[in-house]
Amino acid sequence: MDKNELAKVERFLRRTFANAGIRVVARPRKTDSAEVYIGEEFVGVLFLDDEDGDKSYSFQMAILDADLED
Repeated sequence: MDKNELAKVERFLRRTFANAGIRVVARPRKTDSAEVYIGEEFVGVLFLDDEDGDKSYSFQMAILDADLED
């Protein structure tokens, strides 16, 4: 993903989740995915699917059982 794509997806995520602290950052040595942060905390990976010329993006976030404890 190039810088323009990263910026577009970042704007979309910020609007969708009403959170200006979301950042989409390119991954070293990977061109088909990016890392997603809220502030300084890593929250997931964004994958690009560009098959047959139809682009789509998939956001994957793992939630650990320990994170659910109050």
